[in-house]
Amino acid sequence: MAWDEWEQLKSEAAARNHASMRLNEAAPAGGGSKGNGDLIVHDDELGRMGDTAYELRQKFGVDSDHARPSTFTASVDLFNDGLDMGAALTELHDAWNSQTKTLKDACAHISNHFDYTRAQHAKDQVKVATSMPVSKIDDYIK
Repeated sequence: MAWDEWEQLKSEAAARNHASMRLNEAAPAGGGSKGNGDLIVHDDELGRMGDTAYELRQKFGVDSDHARPSTFTASVDLFNDGLDMGAALTELHDAWNSQTKTLKDACAHISNHFDYTRAQHAKDQVKVATSMPVSKIDDYIK
């Protein structure tokens, strides 16, 4: 995905959410909100986003590693031949690996967060459903 495409998608999403999302505030003057202002969570959407983050991590892990072995070999060979470029290439290699690990960890964190959010939301739904009184008998049980 190109940067300009990413920016366009962000702008479109912001425009959609600006009109319908309202948290902890009064309705805009003159009405204008489509919904009732509640935050809605769809389990399947959370799952898809978590899967996307996981797939991105896996794909980036493979794609970012193509040049690593040959870069390291070249840096060692250049260094052994007495060229300063070998040490510089080793620094580049190490920096690339560090940044790659950071990005993969971030993707894993996002994926794990979506999994946690889905599980917590399911627990919250069960708690709400089971805590609602169904009859007058429920008052006597408590």
